[in-house]
Amino acid sequence: MIPLILKEELWNGIPILHIVEEQYDVQEVPVMIFLHGFSSAKEHNLHYAYNLARQGIRVILPDAHLHGVRDENLDEVQLGLRFWEVILTSIEEVGILKKELLKRKLIVSKKIAVGGTSMGGITTLGCLTTYEWISSALVMMGTPGYEKLARAQIGHFERGGFELPISADERKKLFANLAYFDLTKQPKKLNQRPLYFWHGKNDTVVPFEPTYHFYKAMKKEYYDVPERIVFDADEIAGHSVSREGLLKATSWVASQLND
Repeated sequence: MIPLILKEELWNGIPILHIVEEQYDVQEVPVMIFLHGFSSAKEHNLHYAYNLARQGIRVILPDAHLHGVRDENLDEVQLGLRFWEVILTSIEEVGILKKELLKRKLIVSKKIAVGGTSMGGITTLGCLTTYEWISSALVMMGTPGYEKLARAQIGHFERGGFELPISADERKKLFANLAYFDLTKQPKKLNQRPLYFWHGKNDTVVPFEPTYHFYKAMKKEYYDVPERIVFDADEIAGHSVSREGLLKATSWVASQLND
């Protein structure tokens, strides 16, 4: 079996794990940037990287802002209050990572995918509003409705008696900023790019229905290439991807990148 290379690197200030088969170490091969979830870290998605690298893909796993080695010892509430700061920073940093790949001559033209789990899936959907160069995307337990999700999160905090440190003007500005990356408000930006969803029907963290509703609405945008948009609904799962889901998702995105 061909050995895998795993490097811990710092690309333009972003800590990453870089995984690829040894034979492709310095070659231009298809790339997957894979983003982790809330309060997680880059190494928690090594099982995705392994399955992708074994299919000839170079995988880049970054630590999100305030996560992993970038942790600032925030508790879950403090980190939750900066959830959208993390996501918007990650969207910007995906662009930085792509520039680094080009600079290092490690990317095949038009063969770069972005994907992630939970917060990483949410970030991926925002990236699709921003970067036309993304050739395919993998969304595990993500949702595209940024503004709706932010309003629900704020409502949850306030119903719990927590006074948010944000003024009415700041709240209005936040919603306006999030609307810019909200794919539900600009679905044509998908431009029929291959998109794979996986979601458990019993997910209580990122609800199933809004994402599935978006998928059904988007099917008309893919009327002449229906095979490019896939939704894998797990009847049993909650907010945790099954092994079957992992294998199907990584095989699908590898087939898109290797096509």
